[in-house]
Amino acid sequence: MQRLTTALRTAKFDEASSRSLLDFFESYRRALVLSKRASVGSPELLEKYLSLINHEMVHPTNFDHFHQSERLPFDFYEFGRAVVSPLIDIEHSSLEGKDHLQSIVDATDRGENVILLANHQTEIDPQIISLLVTPISDRLASSMIFVAGHRVTTDPLAIPFSRGVNLLCIHSKKYIDFPPEKKSEKLIHNAKTLTKLEDLLNEGGKCVYVAPSGGRDRFDDAGHVNIAPFDPQSVEMFSLLAAKATQPTHLHLLALSTINILPPPPTTNVELGETRNVAYGPVRISFGPVLDMEAIGQDPDRKQRRIERAEILTQTIRKMLGSVQE
Repeated sequence: MQRLTTALRTAKFDEASSRSLLDFFESYRRALVLSKRASVGSPELLEKYLSLINHEMVHPTNFDHFHQSERLPFDFYEFGRAVVSPLIDIEHSSLEGKDHLQSIVDATDRGENVILLANHQTEIDPQIISLLVTPISDRLASSMIFVAGHRVTTDPLAIPFSRGVNLLCIHSKKYIDFPPEKKSEKLIHNAKTLTKLEDLLNEGGKCVYVAPSGGRDRFDDAGHVNIAPFDPQSVEMFSLLAAKATQPTHLHLLALSTINILPPPPTTNVELGETRNVAYGPVRISFGPVLDMEAIGQDPDRKQRRIERAEILTQTIRKMLGSVQE
């Protein structure tokens, strides 16, 4: 910890960023004590993280509409996994729906696509998913594509992890109006990203994760996790993209219980620089079967059926998490 504090003092951070990083490092140290894996999460690893953040402050990474995982000359993918791995209590973690996951692996092996409609709980969900999926398919774990909002591509503390992930970069609906003068530019950016997604699906063999809620689940005042509801327009858009693709494209649900490892702040913030405090604990993820979107929702009115469909999918995610957490 002393080495990190000294390194932090020599870095060019403002007072608020320095305090946030010190809090992160201290929480990480406590997590390693609980995990008894201090040698895995070594000071050298966190010093490297600090140097990567410092680099981003001076030379920020420019993310394209589709960012491919950077493996050379520095392996950002394995770096992210190395930082996150000691935080996970593997013995008490679980991956459910392995038969559905195997179907996803088989489909992508055949050159077909899978779109995972999922909830989202923490910035390091991609690394957590990768670590749990790797024993089933290292290929799928490393090739998954994540639809990502602007925060993880603009916040220097998040970018070192984002550089190791395949990302389709969009502006979330929650932030599209901030600032107002950038709305048109953001909408054009999103349209170009969706065009890139269409191209990827037409190539085939892709597994794409998207959170139709547009944000993370959060704790309520009673300490319960509120699963953010799926946005009907987002569900409809990805359903149409799947139907339009020239390669067969399947929709599955993916339920995540990862929030205890790195909880988001209590409220949604448009500004960058949120506090990040990590903890050691179990994570649980559950893959669902192929979805027949035409069979979901009964309302004869098209608009109401889309709303009903999103509500049903959200409730299904909640049920999947309930079954996982028993």
